[in-house]
Amino acid sequence: MASAPVTTAPYGPGPSYAPITPTTPGPTRRPHSVGTAPLDVGILRNTIIPSLKLHSALAVFAYAAGRATNRLETKDWLWPTGQVANAWWSAVGRHLVRGASLSTVWQTMNRTETLLLTGVTLWGGRLFYRIAQRSVQRRGDEPRYEAVKKDSGFWNKALFTVYLPEALFQAVISLPFTIPFRHQAIGSLLPSSPEWVNAAAVGLFSAGFALEVLADWQLDQSKRGNAGAESRMCRDGVWSLVRHPSYLGDALVHFSFPLLLYAAGMLSPIELLGPVANYVFLRYVGGDRENEESQEARYLRDNPEKKVDLDRYRQTKNSFWPDVRQITNRWAWIVIGCGLAGAALEKATRLAATQI
Repeated sequence: MASAPVTTAPYGPGPSYAPITPTTPGPTRRPHSVGTAPLDVGILRNTIIPSLKLHSALAVFAYAAGRATNRLETKDWLWPTGQVANAWWSAVGRHLVRGASLSTVWQTMNRTETLLLTGVTLWGGRLFYRIAQRSVQRRGDEPRYEAVKKDSGFWNKALFTVYLPEALFQAVISLPFTIPFRHQAIGSLLPSSPEWVNAAAVGLFSAGFALEVLADWQLDQSKRGNAGAESRMCRDGVWSLVRHPSYLGDALVHFSFPLLLYAAGMLSPIELLGPVANYVFLRYVGGDRENEESQEARYLRDNPEKKVDLDRYRQTKNSFWPDVRQITNRWAWIVIGCGLAGAALEKATRLAATQI
């Protein structure tokens, strides 16, 4: 049997293998062969270094804007936009500048790659909207940043102590949604997985995304509809599960990306660093711990009654992971239901696509 001819890939370096057919072939698909090392020179050159350059350059621009406006929150604006930009540049943008059409690039993606890019865009779009919404409403910098800006010479060192370190985190976190598009020879070192793993990945993403959306909406509703909201913590809805449901949802979303790649046989172990780095950042660098330290200081100074309520909240609810008692909390089952619904919807659309 004749082997498939090697063709030039419209989406970047590396060959594509077009099937032998008497008619004009359709768009070629990206190969994801098995057996590559977890980290090699190709990944370093084609993915890690370009990501570091992109995020570092964006961090410099964000720093310049922050220094000019005295608003450290510019780094928060960059957090989702930088990662989404990296994903789209890796998957689409770099091929467009080489002359490929958008339709051609999109058609070369398999379903897993399309789901991956869509998921990253949804995650980043929601977070960007939330950051922009809060920034417009308060008309000033994020309150938890006011104290650190009072340090002598803060802006002279902020690029190296805040912006560039976060750029490094962003580059690592983005590995699961940049390596599959940039390093086309990489594949899973593990055997192919059953169908339910794909459903679990989509369900995990859907549950995490729903948790974030519900947390935002319920917090806003609590502030608008409760006359005593200024002196009490929001404990309704998903806020009855943990003290930081948005951060938990964010972690679940990022854990879903390597699981999705594993389901398709496209996972490399290095991509597991992405959700791990995201979790470390959320828990120990710029997430729940930083947020609560700022809340404690501000409430103790400006709102002692709310500080007392925060202490009570800490005694009854975990910060990040729900305790076993939340198994009876109806909001836990609502979030799980959202995950199941998302998995079912993806399955239905996939089946419908095969019938076309």
